[in-house]
Parts: sequence; structure tokens; C-alpha cells
Amino acid sequence: MEELNDKFHYVYSSSVSDKVKVKIGVLEGKRQKPEYTKILDDPMLKYSGLYQDECADLVVVCQIFDNNQPLTLPVSTSYKAFTQRWNWNEWLNLPLQFNDLPRTAQLAITIYDCFGPNRLGPVGGTTVSLFSKHGLFRQGMLDLRVWPNREADGNFPTTTPGKTRNGKEQMQRLSKLAKKHRNGYITKVDWLDRLTFRELEMINEKEKRNSDYLYLMIDFPSIIVDNIPHHVVYFEQNGEEIVSVRSQAELVTVPDQEILKENLVESKHHKLARSLRSGHCDKDAKPNAVMRDILNTIVSYPPTKNLSNEEQDHVWKYRFYLSTQKKALAKFLKCVNWNQHNEVRQALHMMEIWSPMDVEDALELLSSNFTYPAVRRYAISRLQQAPDDEILLYLLQLVQALKYENFKTIQEGFARMSPGRDPYFPYEEKEAQLEKKDSKESNSTITNEQSIHRSSSYNQTEQIASSNFNSSLTQENQEQKAEVLLQNPITDSGNTDTLRSHMYEEEDVQDLASFLIYRACKNFSLANYFYWYLLLECEDQDTTLRQDVSDEIRNMYLTVMKTFSQTLARGSESMQKKRHVLTKQQKFIDKLVKLMKTVSRESGNRKKKADKLQQLLADSDSFKFNFSKFEPIPFPLDPAVTINGIVPEKASLFKSALMPSKLYFKTVDNDEYVAIFKLGDDLRQDQLILQMITLMDKLLSKENLDLKLTPYRVLATSTKHGFVQFIDSVTVAEALATEGSIHNYFRKYHPQEHSPYGIAPDIMDIYVRSCAGYCVITYLLGVGDRHLDNLLLTQDGKLFHIDFGYILGRDPKPLPPPMKLSKEMVEAMGGINSEHFSQFKTLCYTAFLHLRRHANLMLNLFSLMVDASVPDIALEPDKAVRKVQDKLRLDLSEEEAVHYIQNLIETSVSAIMPAFVEQLHKITQYIRK
Repeated sequence: MEELNDKFHYVYSSSVSDKVKVKIGVLEGKRQKPEYTKILDDPMLKYSGLYQDECADLVVVCQIFDNNQPLTLPVSTSYKAFTQRWNWNEWLNLPLQFNDLPRTAQLAITIYDCFGPNRLGPVGGTTVSLFSKHGLFRQGMLDLRVWPNREADGNFPTTTPGKTRNGKEQMQRLSKLAKKHRNGYITKVDWLDRLTFRELEMINEKEKRNSDYLYLMIDFPSIIVDNIPHHVVYFEQNGEEIVSVRSQAELVTVPDQEILKENLVESKHHKLARSLRSGHCDKDAKPNAVMRDILNTIVSYPPTKNLSNEEQDHVWKYRFYLSTQKKALAKFLKCVNWNQHNEVRQALHMMEIWSPMDVEDALELLSSNFTYPAVRRYAISRLQQAPDDEILLYLLQLVQALKYENFKTIQEGFARMSPGRDPYFPYEEKEAQLEKKDSKESNSTITNEQSIHRSSSYNQTEQIASSNFNSSLTQENQEQKAEVLLQNPITDSGNTDTLRSHMYEEEDVQDLASFLIYRACKNFSLANYFYWYLLLECEDQDTTLRQDVSDEIRNMYLTVMKTFSQTLARGSESMQKKRHVLTKQQKFIDKLVKLMKTVSRESGNRKKKADKLQQLLADSDSFKFNFSKFEPIPFPLDPAVTINGIVPEKASLFKSALMPSKLYFKTVDNDEYVAIFKLGDDLRQDQLILQMITLMDKLLSKENLDLKLTPYRVLATSTKHGFVQFIDSVTVAEALATEGSIHNYFRKYHPQEHSPYGIAPDIMDIYVRSCAGYCVITYLLGVGDRHLDNLLLTQDGKLFHIDFGYILGRDPKPLPPPMKLSKEMVEAMGGINSEHFSQFKTLCYTAFLHLRRHANLMLNLFSLMVDASVPDIALEPDKAVRKVQDKLRLDLSEEEAVHYIQNLIETSVSAIMPAFVEQLHKITQYIRK
């Protein structure tokens, strides 16, 4: 015996977003045949189900009504052939959700029979309210009275009620008692319940037989929450809130049902305008003066601008006229609907006859906006015309553009390189190799000279792949793995002379990955940076993407790295030497990272850590590697420099939280190359900004404008460490503290009595030029957190910026000036009324105008970086390109742009807040010291 349940579990109807369901069960009772006089009036009736000996093929139609109006379209049961009785046993999904149901909603159910061709006649109808008088949604089975030969009446009050209102019928009374039992209001006794319900069924059957009505059994669903049946109580969302409504609203809003749907008129116009028939007329189409101005405006749009439908139609109509303008091709390709076969055919033909676009404009076609393979192949064909030096300028972005390539094509490229191998890495195979490997390492060098011969091949990618798949592997295990893979390459033969060369011919290159691999195999500088950029992406875990998407991108980069490795391994001897050099670079970096981690774990002050650093660099046994003298390798930061050791006694640590190390590398030319190695710092943002500064420097040099910039080198060898080129200089803050002014600092090293300020004129010229260059560039890139400790001066007069932790307008300081132009910098030019300051302003205007002319290139490069894990871009990737575009002010004419920069300079010079913040920064630095 179960105890009575006094708990009432319920949910609000406004909280249930499921559609209303109803189950159509059994139709019972006698169906009266019509009189024969009706057959005489309508002879087709004798073919209907009324006069069949068996059960007729009936259909049940349900519809929800409220306020005497239908709320939904009718829903009917599927066709079913009946023999002995009518039993549909089918759930119908009504096109209305619980949270949309009104309190007075009724379900109208009509049973139809076929009365002849295309004729349905009602067998009977019944209506039931969906909510009870207490506001509960009906649940469980109901026997509804069917009113013969009538369609269900959805009005209120209804003329076809399924439940009789007088309640005298025994069947209705017993169903209410059964409902109370089901809801737990009557004590449940198992043996007695079975007897009772059997008796109830017999009473119901008897009453149905004696009745003149048909009875339809329907079933409403139960709502289960946490395995507990719940009632649905009618409740309006925010129904308890009092809302004030104006009696006469000022604005009436009418919902537009066609919003966001296809405009059929525009779609038809689009197809007609771009049909093959119109192509012959368009060949001869020549724009008038007004249309030429419109087309020129469209062509001058920046890459980020989306064309309206009207503008697209103009470009398409005059495509033959525009085909002589190389900058118009990208705009034309934006107009093409790549899902329409006719348009694609015409677009591919136009690409063949169009004037070849410039390399810097072709970068736009490698962005995520252009996924059609033929378009991307065209972009690669344009890149093939660029020399290696230019490709090197764009390499960082080209590696990012691999994310928008067809991953399947990249995998197929690797499959052709290594038939039968999974493009993703067999980790278990490498683990088996590791178990067999003796952990002994060589004492001083990575490998001996004989390992350069053709049978050697390098597979550093396996090391990266496996270490990423199992991050718990120790550093020692990773080094053992690298040793194993050097001795057990994945080439099918130890002698690559017997292999058919898989080297790409440039004219056969079909995808971006193949193109980059081809160029990298020909040029070691490209190979060097390509390898380290790829390595970074293989390691990087992008937390902004879904895990499956992030893994797919990472696996793609691993496949590209492996294909690059195999291409080098199976190529000429010089290519295999490149591969061997990259191996040595990687091992050197691994050993250096291990050493720096040991130094960082050393307890004590900076002096003690610096002593430990020098000691470990001098000790050749500590890491089984001789840092003071090793086999010559190209320096990853600058592959044009070949290093063969580090000077231990000159190594030092900087005063900062992470204590980066300053290392003096010995070169094969008996010179020293000074670089900073940072551990625990992500240098990708600095790497991007320095790449852009280098690019802008070259663009300005092409215009014969030398602004004496200092684009020092930065290379992120991981997301946690990397190299920065050291430039011998002092901070402006230090120069002011020691010498009193920038003039005194220059006068100390380059005095000249009869010159202005007692300083050599060429030094002042260099200073003014570098100030102008960095003011414009840092403004365009939105570099923030500028203070006198990250502005540096060299002895020959160059000023340059370091530390690009805030870009694209981000700044931790309040009210930053648009340009970093401090009072001390202006005073060093002689004040705002001096000749040097006039020269400074002229250089700013000229540099800004020159860089605006290359706006498309800069915007294309930034658009390729939007999915890179660069911190300040990742914050708002959709706005990154727009921020750079806004700085360029492409909406202004050149004359207006000059006035704009002039106002920026005046605002920056007269800004008070930066001077106040600078004083606060000095106080903070003093307290720290």
C-alpha cells in the first residue's frame, strides 16, 4: 500500500518551450448508416466508407482554437488501413509551444471519411479545453464524446463538447475518480486496484455500447523533470509585473513577416542580370561620366567595405570595362555568387582576361572571405611573382592564412609525400621507439658531421606532435624522442637517392601550403622563419575556438610541418642540410630553455641568479651541451648571422619581474651578436608590431623617405619564450636622469661648437626623422602604455619604441594622447616654434600620406591576423581591422588628412594628462627601486 502523496510538482507553461502533443487512440461505438434516400440524392455515397462492411479508412484532424479563431493550421493523422476497429495509436505534434498557449485554448478534433473524389465528410467532431478550470494542462487518457455528422466547433461555448457538463453519466464520474487515483489523492492498494480498474473497463464498454455516440480516446503527454511527473500550470511570462501602457502610443510597430527572408524579386533580377545571355551585351557596355565616378569610388573602397546589391550590379555590368584596372578584380570577385554555376563560369573567364593584380592586393584573396579554390589559386599565382624578400615580409600572415585553406587538400599533399601514412601522427609508434632508445646523449654537439649525408633526415614535427598529445612527457623524454627520430626517420628508404623527388615545381603549386614549402626549400631565411612560425601554431592552443575546431587547425599545422620536413628530407643535398640545421637550432633552443628554467628556479636576488647563469653557460657538463663553444648554426632570430657560442662572463639579467637574460653570441666572423632571451613571456604581439614597423619602413624607403627607424628583430620560439635583438641604447628617462636633457645626451657624444644646440646637424636630423616616423606608426597601430621608460635613444640620435603590450587603441593610462609626443621630445627639437619642429611636422604629414596609399596592404595583413592568438587582437577580432582603418582616415582627401594630422600633433603637444601620468609613473618606478 502506498502512502498518499501530498506534494504537488508543477512547472509554469511559460517555461516549457516544447510543442504541444496529443495521441490519437481508439474510436469506439456504432456508426449509423444514412438512409437510402440520401444515396438517391447523391449516388457517390455508395462508394464511401459508410456502406463498407469493414472499418472505413478514417482520418482525424486536430486544430487549436481560442477566442473563436484558429491559432494553428490543422494537423491530421497519417493514412492507416483499418480492419476490425479504428485504432490510430499516433502522436500528433501541434504547431504551437506550451509557452504560447492562451489560458482558454481548446483542441478541436474532427473525424473525416471520404465521400467521393476530393470530398471529405465529417463522421463527427469533439472539442476539449487544453487547461482545466483550475488552470492545469490536461494529462493522461480521456474518452471524448464524438458528436455525429458534425465538424468540431472551436467556438466558446462549443456545441461539440467532448466532456458532458451535467456529470450524470457514470463513465464521466468514474473517469474523475480514476484521475484522482492517478494523481495520488486516493490510497493505492495493488490487488484492489487491479480488480477496480477491470470493473471500470467493463462499465465503460457497456455504456459505450448502449450509447448513440462514438467515443474517441486521446492521450495527453506527461512532463517529466528529474524523473518526477510534473503538472503544467498556466502562467504568463512576467505576468506578475505591472506594465504601464500608453492609451495613445506615439509609434506603432507592425511585425514584418518577410524580414531576413529572400527577396524573390531581387533574386530573380540577380539571375537575369547575370545570365549568360547578358554577357554579350555587357562586353560593349561603356559607363557614362556619372557611372565612371561611381565605379572609381567603388574600386577605391578599402577591403573591409561590403558592397551593396546596387554596387555589385554596377561592377558586374561593367566588368569588361573594369578588367583593365587591376585593383578592381577583388571588388568583382566579391560580387560573384559562388553557388551559381553560370556566375562561376563567367567569373573564372574574367579572371583569365583581367589585368594581373598586385601582390599586396592578392593577399586579400587569401582571407576567410574567399574560399573558392580557383580564387585562392589565382592569389598564389600572383604571390609567385614576388621575390623572396617580399614573401618574407608577409610570411607571418601567410602562415595564418593556412587556416582558411582546404584542410583536405593539405592532407592529400602529405599523403602523396608519404603514401600509406596517417597525416596525423602515430603517437604509439613513437612511444615504442622511445622504449628501445638508450637515453645517452652526446657530450658537446647535437650530432656529428657525418649525419649530414643523404641518409639522415629530421623529423622534429613528430617531437612537437607527440609532446602536444601528451603534455605530461618530461623535457628529457622529448629530447630522447628527438634523438630517436633523427636516427629513425619516417622516409621509406634510408637512401633518398632512390626516392622519386617530390619537390614541387612552382607552376604546379596549387595551394598555399605547397607554395610556402616550395619557397622555403629554396631560401634558408624563409625556411628558418617558416619553421618557427609553424612550430608556434603547432604548439598554440586557441581558447577562443571550440575544442574540435582548435584541434582541427592544430592538426592541419602539424601536417604542413610534416610535409615540409619530408620535402626537405627527400630533396637535394642542400635541402637536407637545411633540415639538419633546423634540427640543430631546435636542440639548441631546447637546451637554452632548460638552462634558463634552472636559473629562474635558483633562489636569491638578481645578482645570485646572474652568477648561476654564467656558471651554467661555462659548464659543458651541466646539460651535456657546451654553450660556450658549439657547432656553428644560423641564429634563429637572424639566420644571416651564424653563431658558434655564448660568452658566459658577459651574460646578465635585466631588472624586471621575469628577469630576461642578455646574451652575447659569438659569430663565425669573430664578432658578437647581442640578443635578449625572454622566458615566460609571449612575444607574438611584439613580433607582429615589429613586422609591421619593418614593412612600413620599407614602404617609406620606396618613396625615398628615410625616417631612421629601428625595426629590431623579434622571434617567438614558443608561446612562452623567444628572442629579441638588443640595440645599444638608453631609455629617455635614464638620459634625462643622468644628463638632464636629450640635448645634453647628444652633446656628450656628438658635440659641434658652431652648430645649433652645439650638436652635430646630422644627429639632430636623425633624431627628428625617427621621432616623426615612430609618432605616425605608433598612432596608426594604436600603441598604448607609452612612457619615458619604453622610449629609447641611441648615441647616433635614433629614437625608437619598445614593449608593445598594448596595441589597437588599448591603454592602461587614462586619457592617452593620440600621439606619444612628450614635452621633453619637443624641447629636444628646439620647441614648437623651431625649424626642427616644423621639419618634424612636415615629415609626419608626408609619412602619413605615403602610408595611406598602402592602406590596402596593411588592412589585408591585419585581416589575415584576426584569428591569430595575438592578445589584443583576440580581445575583439571583429574590430581589429576596423581600428587600423579608422586611424588611416581613408574618408578624407589628402589635404584634409594633412590638417587632421596637424590637429593631432597640436593636441598631443598641449595635452596635460600625459605629463601628469608620466610623473606618477616616475614616482612608481622610484618606489619600486
